[in-house]
Amino acid sequence: MDKNLEEEIVFYTPEQQFAVIEACLFAAGHPLSYEKLGEVLRITPGECADVVEKMASLYNSGDGFPRGVILVRFPDSCQLCTKEIYSTEIRQALGIRRGGHLSQSLLEVLAIVAYNQPSTRAFVDAVRGVDSSYAVGALLEKNLIEPCGKLDAPGRPTLYRTTTDFLRVFGIASLNELPAVRVKNDAGETVEITPEHKPEPDPTPAE
Repeated sequence: MDKNLEEEIVFYTPEQQFAVIEACLFAAGHPLSYEKLGEVLRITPGECADVVEKMASLYNSGDGFPRGVILVRFPDSCQLCTKEIYSTEIRQALGIRRGGHLSQSLLEVLAIVAYNQPSTRAFVDAVRGVDSSYAVGALLEKNLIEPCGKLDAPGRPTLYRTTTDFLRVFGIASLNELPAVRVKNDAGETVEITPEHKPEPDPTPAE
């Protein structure tokens, strides 16, 4: 028989699947899609996502051997990330002098977009009461927000939403994991605000 037709089909146990995923994510250093990991494990992307979900519940539990990394799940991919509590030690070990923290203005703009996406810069300006062009530009440069179309209004302003990098940086799998925020409304009542996901327009080239 032709040796090309004798390729051995490998079946992985759940424990081996966890080990293979961990090795691939560690070597990559960036998110890997469930499709790509599924090809390696010879399972479908959906099956791979289920495996990663089970793996994350065990990997991130803190039971047994303590870990300095967590398994972060995204809608279509996953990644190994270091735990925030060890950021000081990581910077010291790698000789990183600056922590790269976001300024207060950038955090304000990021929060407004995250909880009201997609949003225009004019909406962000109205909420903050100041011009936010610099902050929006900085967040775009850091790939924490991205253009996602145009608002059907005079001037066709650009709409912005958060990115997968935003989820990765904040260690969450989806926007649904963002905590509710308590604010006072115009009547002086305290209300809870959760992330609002408005329907996005048909994609159009962003200027």
